[in-house]
Amino acid sequence: MEPEKAKNTQNEQRLYYSIGEMASMLSVNTSLIRFWEKEFDIIKPKRNKKGTRFFTKRDVENLHLIYNLVKERGYTLKGAKEKLKNNPEKIHEDAEIINTLKKVRKFLLEVKKEL
Repeated sequence: MEPEKAKNTQNEQRLYYSIGEMASMLSVNTSLIRFWEKEFDIIKPKRNKKGTRFFTKRDVENLHLIYNLVKERGYTLKGAKEKLKNNPEKIHEDAEIINTLKKVRKFLLEVKKEL
């Protein structure tokens, strides 16, 4: 199952996302988000006095990258950490290309249905 990106129009203005929203975007459990937060030091949500997590847009991007590496490309946690550490720009670039290709594929499948 493919994770959903944040909705472009309304959510572009949002500063923070809850852990439930993050889990929903990635189609994973909140426990996995918490686990990845502990495992990957690039995930640093803000917390209120109660300890509730609030994820920034940067956290959203990083969680999508982790999802892509671990769930879609089959990296181990160790491998994903090394990849993010050694070449983060390339990972971002690859993720953008993959997302663009997925959108094109979805569009083409919709066009095929219309034929």
